Amino acid sequence: MKKFIVVILFLSIGISLFSQSKNVPNVHIKNLNGEIVNAPDLFDGESLVILSFWATWCKPCIKELDAYNENIVDWAEETGVKLFAISVDNARSMSRVAPFVNGRGWENLDFYLDANEDFKRAMNVINVPHTLLLDGNGKILWQHTSYAEGDEYELYEAIKEQSAK
Repeated sequence: MKKFIVVILFLSIGISLFSQSKNVPNVHIKNLNGEIVNAPDLFDGESLVILSFWATWCKPCIKELDAYNENIVDWAEETGVKLFAISVDNARSMSRVAPFVNGRGWENLDFYLDANEDFKRAMNVINVPHTLLLDGNGKILWQHTSYAEGDEYELYEAIKEQSAK
């Protein structure tokens, strides 16, 4: 009987650890077409993922996304990384995100809306811009807040380091 209890205990611990390995919360966000997406569905279990939390009113966010837009195609070809830009504009300004994105010419980035900031809170993001690099299962490997010119190269180095593993 003791062996049975020990086995059950180890199985339950193992299951709970396995279920916690996916660090991306079960939160719904919308793409720019208004389609609802479950945040964990952004992950395929293999590719590195960049989550960039931003807002239209945030000047450093805009500069950061300009830099990412210039580089992501090369980074993706080299490492397979995917980038998802998560707007935290509120319900009042959310309707301005798509025209803003289209006007900036950010055709190399995938955008999602987190109007209630549920995803932002669940990922423990306090201020924007906030960039996270995650593995294909949603485990956070690297993160950075704020933006200064050249910070994108620090991200690129982290991507190369993680993709080499």
